[in-house]
Amino acid sequence: MAIQQLPPIAMLEKPQAEAAAQDNSLKLRDLAIWHGTCGSGPDAFAGGEQKERDTMQSSIVKAALTAAALVGTTLGAAAADAVVIGYQTTIDPAKVAQADGLYEKEFGRDVDWRKFDSGAEVIAAIAGDSLDIGFVGSSPLAVAASNKLPIETFFIADLIGDAEQLVVRNGSGIEKPEDLAGKTVAVPFVSTTHYSLLAALKHWGIDPSTVKIVNARPPEIAAAWERGDIDAAYVWDPALGAIKASGKVLASSAEVGQWGAPTFDAWIVRKDFAAENPAIVTGFARVTGAAYADYLADPAKWLADKANIDKVANLTGAKPEDVPVVLAGYVFPTLAEQASAAYLGGDTIKAVIATAEFLKDQGKIPEVLADYGPYVNPAYVKEAAATN
Repeated sequence: MAIQQLPPIAMLEKPQAEAAAQDNSLKLRDLAIWHGTCGSGPDAFAGGEQKERDTMQSSIVKAALTAAALVGTTLGAAAADAVVIGYQTTIDPAKVAQADGLYEKEFGRDVDWRKFDSGAEVIAAIAGDSLDIGFVGSSPLAVAASNKLPIETFFIADLIGDAEQLVVRNGSGIEKPEDLAGKTVAVPFVSTTHYSLLAALKHWGIDPSTVKIVNARPPEIAAAWERGDIDAAYVWDPALGAIKASGKVLASSAEVGQWGAPTFDAWIVRKDFAAENPAIVTGFARVTGAAYADYLADPAKWLADKANIDKVANLTGAKPEDVPVVLAGYVFPTLAEQASAAYLGGDTIKAVIATAEFLKDQGKIPEVLADYGPYVNPAYVKEAAATN
């Protein structure tokens, strides 16, 4: 199922943008955004099969409208040559470089930073030509590549371990995995935690259809937890830290990885943008790699610098005291390691294939491609390492 190129919604006038968003909604559905990307919020937790069908049907249109809304109101105010980058609230050392304006300095151009709550939203924005570079997890990456979205993975942001966890509410009656049957579990669809949840259920021998899995973005998960609308959630910080205060961990992505379903986060770029701006992509890798090297050289010293902690907390919404613990839940590959066989030079492609095969088995994507090589490009990190 090939993906047709979507018109750049953000560059249209408002009436045209709304019409294009509606027209593009069917094309966004072709991205196999499982049961919808943005159909969440309080209504997602209301029961009933009709409510679920309505949410799934409307969520595709909402995805297109969300992408338009995220870009349409701000792009006109940005510099004409600004690099548009979509980031998420994942805690990593490069947030310090982002806060310090080091990417702008490297590029010699303005950067229009846009925060997203899920990889599904990032993919939708890239499909609409509204982002140049974006941060996604391995699951949405596999979905996008399987549907032939013209992207390249050029930097492995992290390997996910204990930074993502399945937490069950105190008093929910869930003491063991089998108790999840009949319970409501929230997760951002088309995310690494969605993939990990399905993989965990498979490992435990639990039919996903016996669990009410609802789509919610991290901020909505924290709110739904506070209201008592959900029994469990699989998510990352800062929402993870919020719900763990009144829950217990049933599984982590480190464990799920040991069960055969590892996950990672990556930076991707539109192929057309990369072809026209290779120095920007290389520069992004260079700055990010330098930020990682600064942290990895002496984590204790880096963490002792309150300015680093504050910058990360401000960009992610995490509590400052949670930053050290969350950072410890990730593995951050160095710039020198990025192009090795363990990452972009080989194993990343294998991991995307394995993820795609699992998603196909789960009926979440239509087919597994014969070759995922075109969606992974180590050239930029090689150049960044050589000129660092």
